[in-house]
Amino acid sequence: MGPHCDSVLLDFELPPLPFMASTPDISQVLLPIGGLVGREIDLDAFLQTLMDRIAVTMQADRGTLWLLDPARGELFSRAAHLPEVSQIRVKVGQGVAGYVAEHGEPVNMPDARGESRFFADIDRLTGYRTTTILAVPLRDTGGTIYGVLQVLNRRGGGRFTDDDVERLMAIAVQVSHALQSTSLYQELQRAKDQPQAPVGYFFNRIIGESEPLKVIYRLIQKAAPTDATVLLRGESGCGKELFARAVHVNGPRRDKPFVKVDCAALPASLIENELFGHEKGAFTGADHRVPGKFEAADGGTVFIDEIGELPLPVQGKLLRVLQDREFERVGGTQTIKVDVRIVAATNRDLVKMVSEGKFREDLYYRIKVVELVLPPLRERGGEDIERLTRHFIAASAKRHRLPLPRLSGVAMDRLKRYRWPGNVRELENCIESAVVLCEGEILEEHLPLPKVVSAAPAPVESGETVTEGGTGELLPLAEVEKRHILRVLDSVKGNRTAASKVLQIGRNTLGRKLKEYGIADEG
Repeated sequence: MGPHCDSVLLDFELPPLPFMASTPDISQVLLPIGGLVGREIDLDAFLQTLMDRIAVTMQADRGTLWLLDPARGELFSRAAHLPEVSQIRVKVGQGVAGYVAEHGEPVNMPDARGESRFFADIDRLTGYRTTTILAVPLRDTGGTIYGVLQVLNRRGGGRFTDDDVERLMAIAVQVSHALQSTSLYQELQRAKDQPQAPVGYFFNRIIGESEPLKVIYRLIQKAAPTDATVLLRGESGCGKELFARAVHVNGPRRDKPFVKVDCAALPASLIENELFGHEKGAFTGADHRVPGKFEAADGGTVFIDEIGELPLPVQGKLLRVLQDREFERVGGTQTIKVDVRIVAATNRDLVKMVSEGKFREDLYYRIKVVELVLPPLRERGGEDIERLTRHFIAASAKRHRLPLPRLSGVAMDRLKRYRWPGNVRELENCIESAVVLCEGEILEEHLPLPKVVSAAPAPVESGETVTEGGTGELLPLAEVEKRHILRVLDSVKGNRTAASKVLQIGRNTLGRKLKEYGIADEG
């Protein structure tokens, strides 16, 4: 969880900014983007919207966000009005942006013609004619330059003024502040320590810098640029969908659809129809043809969550897609060809399921071309827990329109000591509850965690999975999960739909677990 948020549609709108004819009031110039921290958005969409708004605000024809690739000593265009090419790179010191990155001072160029700092090759490459340029540095909180914000050609044929310079510098401060809350900035920092790793891999909304996560980041960097099928394994609540999105957005299909199918949230009888679609007349009520998820994702990625819940007959049909990239809709005979990448995820032991005849062995080997085992939160260390906690505090306070509370040291210590059987999802729900119930400061008493008493723990047999229990004794993980689920169900007065939302699992998954606990289905 390196840096925040990954490929969900932009769910906010930047309000328009006022034009100013006089020296700007800095409080009015700043873009309203501080609330980005904790928002689940599409980073690319946000950056492009941001550049659109900056161009409008500066009355410029085009804008470019340049970022520094420290390994190559280059700037690369990360978000820009560049319909002609996908990306431009310049050496530090080359062109206006390179000059600003090297010297750390703004450049206001009223006429590009004949200017030694103007790099005309870009105009020759794009066919665009640059007349006026304004560029300012992007600095982090330590004052280090890591990018450049640039606008081109003031509308109306005029020149950028000194007020424009001050305005763009003020905007750059807040843009930089927002970028430092995303994976984009952390990836740039990571590139300084790992110059052999290419810049441009994004783990947006994956917050964490622990060694177990760094291993996953490196594996994604290797796997994402390919079309290899990826299997994500890990406990419930450890963020498998976020990593699936990271595989997608860092690969060649990033501009194509990312389509999710949650096998645990669908009745077994509907999963085949969801994946492959159906023909008119395939069953009662099928009055027209309906494409499935594979057709919707053509050219992109299909994320099959909880693949261990896939019925055996559908497993065979999925195997054919993996082998031949073709299938027939339910009730149809026409063979459909698709070009998709498949990323699957599960918290089930597929090897055991294969031995029990519940999962096809040939399918298992097909989906584990690249296997990523995501670490549980308890193995990621206290620093990641603190990073996530502070992120969730800010997100929850904003979501519920509450003042940002303080976090007591005792409460933070308690969070770090707890073993988190529900992983990041449980931590998020815990923090949201504490933010809602506290009064300005989150104390240990506000954390909805099992109380720890001083009684000596009961002896534990070797190899038994343990965690804190409500009475202080050590319990198997399955028992802790059971108690947590029942506690949530009790808190919502038995409403399974509400409990599923709190637990962030499918209603069918909840029903299956309750059946395992001996609790009858709702009448």
